[in-house]
Amino acid sequence: MIAKAALLASIVLPASTLVARSLDSAVAARRTANCSNCATWNAPQRPFNLHGTTYFVGTHGLSAVLITSPGGHILIDGGLNESAPLIASNIKALGFRIEDVKLIVNSHDHYDHAGGIAELQRLSGAVVAGSPPSAAVFKSGAVGRDDPQYGIAFAIAPVLNVRAIADGDTLRVGSLAIVAHFTPGHTPGGTSWTWRSCQAGSCRDVVYADSQTPVSADGFLFTSNTAYPGAVRDFERSEATLESLRCDILITPHPDQSSLWERVARKDGGQVDALVNPQACKDYAATARKALAKRIATETTKP
Repeated sequence: MIAKAALLASIVLPASTLVARSLDSAVAARRTANCSNCATWNAPQRPFNLHGTTYFVGTHGLSAVLITSPGGHILIDGGLNESAPLIASNIKALGFRIEDVKLIVNSHDHYDHAGGIAELQRLSGAVVAGSPPSAAVFKSGAVGRDDPQYGIAFAIAPVLNVRAIADGDTLRVGSLAIVAHFTPGHTPGGTSWTWRSCQAGSCRDVVYADSQTPVSADGFLFTSNTAYPGAVRDFERSEATLESLRCDILITPHPDQSSLWERVARKDGGQVDALVNPQACKDYAATARKALAKRIATETTKP
């Protein structure tokens, strides 16, 4: 378990290593060049406050969340490889320094949420932490055969100095504390994150819930495969985990999965608490459960 800011901030990356990894990032950027959705996902988005010390710093199509403190910041998700400059610029636009990001964590290790992590680590010097399956992908740059999207998921730039964490671990930077909740299914290493964010005496429980969509490469069956035989059970446990969380503000890796932009529009229109919905995680889990049931039905009716 990672417990202290001093531990998280203790790693200094050699300059030669950073140069080599920057070249790896350039290679990964070329690999996403043929991605049909990437331009839409990577559309610029102004950064904004979610609540208290929590900010949205991602692109319009891919979430990234910055949690701030005087003792250092935590960043969740890194978008595409080519999202890294936008995320870093958004952090600066809010008046914060990328160099003060001490910890980077992730929802799941696909290229559209982890692709920018290597570059963001290079810019910040932050420690990267993830579940054991995700940590293995960060280090290698490629998803394993147990990933439902094996064969169609682009590679990412390998990440250095990755720390594997356990389910339920509390990770700390300065006065910040976030809790890891393993929520696999979409990937074997999927992780959701919870923390408490306060402003002017008003505190909210924030949940960054990992994707729960049963998306796969052609030929992969969630109900019958040897690479990831526990996928359906993992989804079921993850849905139960998410609906049990204290959840005032829900954020998801793809903002549209949690109707973020509709909520932001209502807030901009004067509805102060438009981002708040204590039922949101339960609704998200219910939607995921229906999607899984639909996918299972299509698989069991195939010859």
